[in-house]
Formats: sequence, C-alpha cells, structure tokens
Amino acid sequence: MAEAFAWGAFGGAALIVGALAGLWLPFSPRLVGIVMAFGAGVLISAVAFDLVEEAVDTANGERGVAVGLAAGALTFFAGDWWIDRMGGADRKSMEGPQEEGSGLAIVLGAVLDGIPESIVLGLTLLGGSGVSVAFVAAVFISNLPEGLAASIGLRASGWTTGRIVALWSGVTLVSAFAALAGYAVFDSAPPTTVAFVLAFAGGAVLTMLADTMMPEAFDKAGPLVGLFTTAGFSLAFALHLIE
Repeated sequence: MAEAFAWGAFGGAALIVGALAGLWLPFSPRLVGIVMAFGAGVLISAVAFDLVEEAVDTANGERGVAVGLAAGALTFFAGDWWIDRMGGADRKSMEGPQEEGSGLAIVLGAVLDGIPESIVLGLTLLGGSGVSVAFVAAVFISNLPEGLAASIGLRASGWTTGRIVALWSGVTLVSAFAALAGYAVFDSAPPTTVAFVLAFAGGAVLTMLADTMMPEAFDKAGPLVGLFTTAGFSLAFALHLIE
C-alpha cells in the first residue's frame, strides 16, 4: 500500500516540478506546447495499451469495456464543463491573468485530470509484477506542462510562489491517496470491476486529451504538435514492449 501511495505522489509531484520550472526558468509558449504534445502522445499510448487493452484482457470481452469508456468520457465531459464555468477553462494555459476564482477551479481541474490516472497507478500494482513504467512516465510527463503553464498564469494574477506550490502540493497529496485507493479498494474486486475502472480511466483521459491538452498544445506549437505527439506515442509504446 505504501508503494501505491508513493507512486501516486511521484506522478502528482510533476505538477510541482513543472510549476517551479515555469516560475524560475524562461519558457516560450512553443516549448510548452511541444512538451504538452509529447505528453499527449505518451498518454495516448498509455490509454491504448495500459488501460483499454488491459481492460479487454481482464474482462474477457468488450461489453463492459465499452460501458466503462463511455462512462469515463461522460464523467470528464460533465466535470470539465462545470469547472470551465467556475473559471478553470484555461487551466492549461500560461496566458495570464487567470479569471477570478480560477485557483479553486484549477485545483478541481487538476484533480479531475489526475484521479483516474492515479487510481490506475494503484491498480497496476495488484498483479504483483510492479508498477507499469510506461504508465508512470505518461502520468509524470503529462503533468509537467500543466503545472508549468497554469503556474505562469497564476503568477500573472498575483499569486505568490508559496501559494502556487501549496496548491500543487495539495493536488499531489490527493493523487497519492487516489493511487492508494486504487490499490486498496480494488485489491479483491472481481475482474469485471477492475476492467470497468481501467476503461473508465481510459475514457476520461482520452476525453481530457481531446478537450484540453491537445488544443492547448496546438495553439502554442502549431503543426509541430503532430510530430511530437507521434514521438511521445512511440517512446511510450517502446517502453510498453520492454516491460
């Protein structure tokens, strides 16, 4: 259980690393977009091979997987719509200042983005073969640009470094507990339930990519997004084959 908590914290800590990098180092919007595109490619591979394929194998069929994908997509869509209305529509944007009240919205948005990923980190430990390196890499790399871009926007709104780090530290802690929950709650769950959760996470992550991460990446980096998304996918797929 401690291992699940630690891996969840590791994935969430990328938000803090990204935030500090964005606040202390000069980053052009194009570079942030390229990192986002690379992270999106890594996550697409993780959805395909670490979530959906694993869900199909676990469920011994596709019906429950399809339901899980749809449920995850609809849940993220509804949650993202609500967060947008709270002022978190630009939570992956470095263009500041952020809207009034966006701090809470950014926290909720990061939690919405990260909880499915963190739960799956815990689930990957249940087989006894250790955490999926490809999926850990996907979570960490995709969190870096989110922490970076949002923190630059928050700094433009007058937030102090301490307040920004505290915000991401809270999200990191939530991610750690979500990974712990994924390990503890589903330890004795039937295969169909585990498959549903994997597919649910896949649907949520894929919807997040299409709705927030990839449009923001293209807005910053333009056509380069296609190349770096493919590069991220290729790296993650290679890691998947090695495991």
